Amino acid sequence: MSWKNDIRVVVGIDFGTTYSGFSYCHVASDNKEIVTNDQWPDNAGQFKTNTVLQYDKYFDKVEKWGKPALSKRSRRGEHKSETRPVELFKLHLGNLDEKLRPKLPIKYKKAITDYLEEIGKLIRNTLKIHWDDVDLFKNVLLVLSVPAEYSEKEKAILRKCAYNAKLIDDKNTQFLQFTTEPEAAAVYCMESCLREYDTTGIGTTFMIVDCGGGTVDLTTRKLVGEKKVGEVTVRAGDYCGSTFIDQEFLKFLGNLLGDSAINQLKGNNYKQLQYMVQKFCRHAKLPFTGEDKNFHYELDILDTARELQQYVTGSFKNSMDKNEWIIDINYDDMKSMFDPIVDRIINLITVQLQNCRSECSTMFLVGGFSQSAYLQSCIKLKFKDRVKTISVPTHPIAAIVRGATLYGLGFYDKINNLENGDNVRCMLTTRVLKFTYGIEIYENWKSTDPKERKNFRGDILKFHRIAKRGEEIEIDKEIIVRNFCPIDLLQKIAVFSIYYTREYDAEYCDEPGMELLGKLKINFPNSEFNRNVSFGLSFGSMEITATAKNETNGQNYLATFEIEKEND
Repeated sequence: MSWKNDIRVVVGIDFGTTYSGFSYCHVASDNKEIVTNDQWPDNAGQFKTNTVLQYDKYFDKVEKWGKPALSKRSRRGEHKSETRPVELFKLHLGNLDEKLRPKLPIKYKKAITDYLEEIGKLIRNTLKIHWDDVDLFKNVLLVLSVPAEYSEKEKAILRKCAYNAKLIDDKNTQFLQFTTEPEAAAVYCMESCLREYDTTGIGTTFMIVDCGGGTVDLTTRKLVGEKKVGEVTVRAGDYCGSTFIDQEFLKFLGNLLGDSAINQLKGNNYKQLQYMVQKFCRHAKLPFTGEDKNFHYELDILDTARELQQYVTGSFKNSMDKNEWIIDINYDDMKSMFDPIVDRIINLITVQLQNCRSECSTMFLVGGFSQSAYLQSCIKLKFKDRVKTISVPTHPIAAIVRGATLYGLGFYDKINNLENGDNVRCMLTTRVLKFTYGIEIYENWKSTDPKERKNFRGDILKFHRIAKRGEEIEIDKEIIVRNFCPIDLLQKIAVFSIYYTREYDAEYCDEPGMELLGKLKINFPNSEFNRNVSFGLSFGSMEITATAKNETNGQNYLATFEIEKEND
């Protein structure tokens, strides 16, 4: 039986920077109801739990995860007795500036693996999967959502972490699929929201703005057929999620209490600091609408983070003694924390609209940060004359995880040739490439080429472009390049080195910004003399497949990308 016929359950996982969750659907069910998990350790009734781990003193074994691992109220005479929680480790993936990445007491890949393993345990218990099942998650199609800005390198790292977390038993299995977070949101809105606003006509263009904890991701889609949607422009993203408002809050406190005091609280009483931040989020960040000029939030340091008092010195201490250790955060203070982050989101949307080749009629705001009334009002005020409908779907925090499951159901329908079935889900048909892709090839050196690049045979290595950034590519359509020949008649192995860059083109594979995606090897038996090879790239639902075909004997070779070893 083919692997695709073994699938019984589709599980969508939203592994987020600050919060994570999962949904699932039994494909054999008549109505294919999607269930979003709301039962977490010490946190029932919520669609997500915190992306946080609490280790033992050796940082070897996970003792708590999710909400129980994070915040702790200040207690008089409290002493440090636990290791510092490990959080925001997802920020070590992607191209975030090194100075903005959190310092971790363990390697970030271990934290990702351990957290995915905890999620996996809960999924097993929820779906009644036995731990002694030698095939692990057999019969389960997993769909993991990732930020739009992730490259193939980040997806390869996540795939390896999922393997180490025992979510899959083969690193290259098709039982694990990826979708971007805005794509998952687009699928969710396709299924749940477009009919509500009477925007289901062919050619309708809509934008998804996914506002999460770490990143804000955008995708613009167009209906190209019945439940078929193509991509209008390149997906965009930036690190301007709600977590960065929390950082602005801590900077604000640093100006009143001294940066040293905040740093010492962070180093010695981290759970108290996080309790203070979480309380700020509940009672100030989320309620702030920008409409009430008399808004204020009273922060009682002695009640919220008592140990902070001992770290405050000099004029900062004198000022706080005078105010009885109470800080009043007013309207202007809140705006100063929000506006730098909101402005970056506004700029992302502006650029995305400028890049659209057709009018965008609807904009959906999803993700946890989209629940901010202030963010909503700023976006609506800025774009009300350019976008007819700007809306926040019901349960926006669950849009990604439900969309990931819907995406998996669509993938299931497709591989089982159910495209015309009654229960078919919407399918993504095209993608606009974020990178330029190509391979390194030997060419004859010309007088216009640099002399220092000429080798002893009179050849030169160059970048051969196969697909260009900004091109709209049909999903799963293979781009074939033919008639490559080995340079040596005695050569038994040919290696295709596959590169990508954010530039639209390149001449050499060692240019700035050029990254090695992976390598594909093809063997040549000794008996063959006419050894022409065709090479192809296929841009699938999320990942890229490379193939090489020996035109003499018809043998096909499929790529297993050998991602360059990086520092952990």
